[in-house]
Amino acid sequence: MPLPVFTTERAQQDVDESYQWWAENRSFEQAGRWRDKCVAVIDSLPEKWTTTALASEGALWPFEVRQLNFGLGRRPSHRVVFTVRPDMIFVLRLRHLSQRPLLFDDL
Repeated sequence: MPLPVFTTERAQQDVDESYQWWAENRSFEQAGRWRDKCVAVIDSLPEKWTTTALASEGALWPFEVRQLNFGLGRRPSHRVVFTVRPDMIFVLRLRHLSQRPLLFDDL
């Protein structure tokens, strides 16, 4: 049975802020497509998490931190940062690839 996915409040805030940026700087249509893609990527974690990369900043925490990159086009623009527990996948943050690595205080 696939693991359920829990999205932290901070990760949901990241999604909302990114959606707002897309709507203001691109278009509402692109913002909607981006959000749909983001939700699909998060929803795919139960099937894909075993093939995802370890996040570079994972050494900061006493648990394994992974990431799954995605974007609207051929090039990824964002990453879903998450950890896997025995009974659940926790989406910790959503980050643009140009943003600095996460620090402990960012969680």
